[in-house]
Amino acid sequence: MIGTTEHYPAALQDSSGHSGVSWAAIFAGAAAAAALSLLLIMLGAGLGFSAVSPWANEGVGAKGLGITAIIWLAVTQIIASGMGGYLAGRLRVKWANMHGDEVYFRDTAHGFLAWAVATLVTAMLIASSVSSVIGSGVQAGASVASGAATAMSSAAGSAAGSNASHGSGNSSDYFIDTLFRDDRGTAVSEDAAHGVVTRIFVRSLGNDGQLSAEDRTYLAQIVAQRTNLSQPEAEQRVDQVYAKAHQAVADAKVKAKEAADTAAKVAAWTTLWMFISLLLGAFFASLCATFGGRRRDAVTYLTTTTTPLV
Repeated sequence: MIGTTEHYPAALQDSSGHSGVSWAAIFAGAAAAAALSLLLIMLGAGLGFSAVSPWANEGVGAKGLGITAIIWLAVTQIIASGMGGYLAGRLRVKWANMHGDEVYFRDTAHGFLAWAVATLVTAMLIASSVSSVIGSGVQAGASVASGAATAMSSAAGSAAGSNASHGSGNSSDYFIDTLFRDDRGTAVSEDAAHGVVTRIFVRSLGNDGQLSAEDRTYLAQIVAQRTNLSQPEAEQRVDQVYAKAHQAVADAKVKAKEAADTAAKVAAWTTLWMFISLLLGAFFASLCATFGGRRRDAVTYLTTTTTPLV
């Protein structure tokens, strides 16, 4: 067995009229990078779920889990993209009679293209999952804002026994109630009283947060009918209860803003670190492609020499 250096005929060494891109090698490297990325992401997800615990003071905290996920994402990009770039450089055709700088550039380009194709394929597979995770945080924060008012509106609907098709959330229900107000303090049923009170609270809290004098007086009349309180005492109770309800809505809005702000920061940092990880992947894919290309150019073929029988 005698090792000899690879040689090409002179006619085949002039590749100036041929494309400098070996798409077969690029797609092969991209397929390997995408498959390895998927495997590592699944492994990281499994390890992450195993480290999280629903019990207090157990398992990894949210901050620790986030840092670990960022590190794992960067490691995944480095390993998978490096492997894909190396394969793209190692499996390309050989460019004979070409300056080393041009070979270096082409190997770098092959690694970058393999990374780009693999990133697009991986993005199509996991983009929906990532967007749903980020979007759910924003949606959860936004839904808190209307939580208190929605709960009160629903309570009004159940108390008044209204149909689901009409709903008690209509602003016209409040004005309709004012048509039947009786300053003489006519008794109304318990369900009707609850519905009227809830609609007054929902309208007042949903607008400017101020309870009008007419609504305050009417609510005090309803309270006085069902308690042993006098009109001034009933008005005082109305003020106390309404102040608590107003504070609850204000707290809900503050929590909603905090949740939305937190979700926005998480989305921003997640996007930023994904960008950095992808840059690392592109760099290592291009770098490893040059290593693979050098190994490709150093290939030697083994030829067998036969000795004639005497």
